Amino acid sequence: MVLALLVAATSGRPVLFRQCRVGEGGREFTLYKFRSMTCGARGPEVTGGADPRVTGTGRLLRRLSLDELPQLWNVLRGDMTLVGPRPEVIHLARRYPPEHRWVFRHRPGLTGPCQLRSRTYAALLDGRPDPEEYYLAVLVPQRAALDAEFLAHATLPAAVRLIARTVWYVMSAVWRDSSTRHPT
Repeated sequence: MVLALLVAATSGRPVLFRQCRVGEGGREFTLYKFRSMTCGARGPEVTGGADPRVTGTGRLLRRLSLDELPQLWNVLRGDMTLVGPRPEVIHLARRYPPEHRWVFRHRPGLTGPCQLRSRTYAALLDGRPDPEEYYLAVLVPQRAALDAEFLAHATLPAAVRLIARTVWYVMSAVWRDSSTRHPT
């Protein structure tokens, strides 16, 4: 509720961003996030870390992965699971190389091995003349390899470890952010 009020107070409404994504078996579903971009922003579906469409509050939410919290609703609805490949935007999913479309056989996750590299991926998109082409040609194969490795050895303990690593990653981002603003 606090985050919704923060988004509304600093960026206006709507507070939630809704987007159709591809889920398990290629089924489309509506994914929810806290809105982190200006309303009506046009541009590539994949965004780098320096994308000017991202609001100040949105940058903070993204850095701390708090923009993803509404996806817990998607998990409760059964559209997603806690751990799995990230759900893809429909028009990008249609352009996936055939050898990587297997990922759509699995239920997408709130976190996965790729989320721990998402900041690295975002930085790689900055300054690219065509971020979507780079994403499809370079990053999708990397993400598919990470997802395949995880899914080949997916167990409950492995999922719990990945969730713990994600929490640690987010908390270390909070720590890095606060230590940058308050040098000792």
